[in-house]
Amino acid sequence: MPTALQNPATTAADGAPGPRYAYKASLIGAAHRFELTDQGLSWRIAGRSAVWPYADISAVRLSYRPVSMQSRRFRADIGHTDGSRIAILSTSWQSAALMAPQDQDYRVFITALHVRMAQAASKASLAGGLTPRIYACAIGLLVLVAIAISGLLVRALATGEFAGALFLVGFTALFAWQVGGFVRRNRPLEYSFDHLPKALLP
Repeated sequence: MPTALQNPATTAADGAPGPRYAYKASLIGAAHRFELTDQGLSWRIAGRSAVWPYADISAVRLSYRPVSMQSRRFRADIGHTDGSRIAILSTSWQSAALMAPQDQDYRVFITALHVRMAQAASKASLAGGLTPRIYACAIGLLVLVAIAISGLLVRALATGEFAGALFLVGFTALFAWQVGGFVRRNRPLEYSFDHLPKALLP
């Protein structure tokens, strides 16, 4: 159930406030708050605030960003024509041991933002996943890790260290499950206003 802090995103009726969203990026400090108004995307972050007309939003990048305390964590990076950037996360810190997901509220708000931008005839760049350069580096790192683990596994089997070999197999399976999902979801792509990437939304 949404809390008062979360200020869930909702579809506004005529004359009512636009969709809103809020999350806490850390335990210290106020929540980051966003609202879709007739004038544009209104945001308030760490004492700063502004209203960005939808036509002035230059870029949106959606990505999947899991962390140790929350595996279902998504992020939207939004750029302005003046070079400013803000980020919207799908999780909110509730306590020192709890990072709560806000899947539905985040998805509704991000979808509504794209609708408003499309209505404003936005020419923004819409991208998903990691940038191609960072993605290529991630793939290269995975290849190096795979080669190293394969070498260790062959050596363990050759020397009869079956317990070590079993450990490597288990580690590889866990690594592939966690990192594989990150790499698969964050494959670089471009999308349109009417076809948001499902893998990059909760």
